[in-house]
Amino acid sequence: MGDYAVASGYTSMSGSYIPEVWTGKMVVKFYKSTIFGAIANTDYKGSITKYGDKVHIRVIPDITISTYVIGQGLNYERPTTSDVELDIDQGHYYAFAVNKVEQVQSDLPYVEKWTDDAGQQMAITIDTAILAAIYSDVHASNTGIAAGADSGDIDLGITGTPEAVDKTNVLDYIVDWGTVLDEQSVPDSERWGIMAPSFCGLIKKSDLKDASLAGDGTSILRNGRIGAIDRFTIYRSNSIAKNGTTPEEWNMIFGHPSCLTFASQIVEHETLKNQNDFGDLIRGLQVYGYKVINSKGIGHFVASKS
Repeated sequence: MGDYAVASGYTSMSGSYIPEVWTGKMVVKFYKSTIFGAIANTDYKGSITKYGDKVHIRVIPDITISTYVIGQGLNYERPTTSDVELDIDQGHYYAFAVNKVEQVQSDLPYVEKWTDDAGQQMAITIDTAILAAIYSDVHASNTGIAAGADSGDIDLGITGTPEAVDKTNVLDYIVDWGTVLDEQSVPDSERWGIMAPSFCGLIKKSDLKDASLAGDGTSILRNGRIGAIDRFTIYRSNSIAKNGTTPEEWNMIFGHPSCLTFASQIVEHETLKNQNDFGDLIRGLQVYGYKVINSKGIGHFVASKS
């Protein structure tokens, strides 16, 4: 809206004798939900200090089980421990200038607001980058049109031929996710699945009358809660990778946190004097790495909305 209307021949006082007023609050900014810290284990976070570090994760060896025969004697093996390397090989930074005059004259602590926004944008950037790549590391039996380590007959879709999901079959696909992990002997507890908001909407519209499916005492139809479905905690994310096709195809993933590790650390956050102006230069650097350390515990689902 512009200035208040005035009659012809009258001069508006707006901007001259009637000052413009700036509110003490800033416009609320909406951020994408970040979920990677919730779906991956972060056991090795404290082991990194700088960009380029490498973390060695020791793997428990498989012990051989042999048949016992009286008097035959025992064969002793010497287990060999292998390791998985987690490379801290990715990093992002933020950097912005603050003018001292503007900072003193401002009625808002905008520097703190900007720094907080930088942290939020950093988390979103990392989440988006990982979700765009992680599905390519899943086990061959946990993706495609013939998924299932034992059955080999579970269709999870492929690029160009996605699974058409609607409110009548969305729960069936989540159950299929569970079967895929069951056939890989993945633990029941702590399983997770990531879905785009529109697919979460299909769950709410589905005929989910049995509240126990959602691990709740009230049906999702009544309370709108996306909770645990067939042992999966369902996470909603706007950062899921799309294939750029028509109709749109989403690369949704599911799995167990023990099979995916993530390490991240802010290694720099500093304020420097601006040599070319009055004020400060504020900058920060965050480094991170991620790795599928057991591909059997991660699955890939290619879907479109029906």
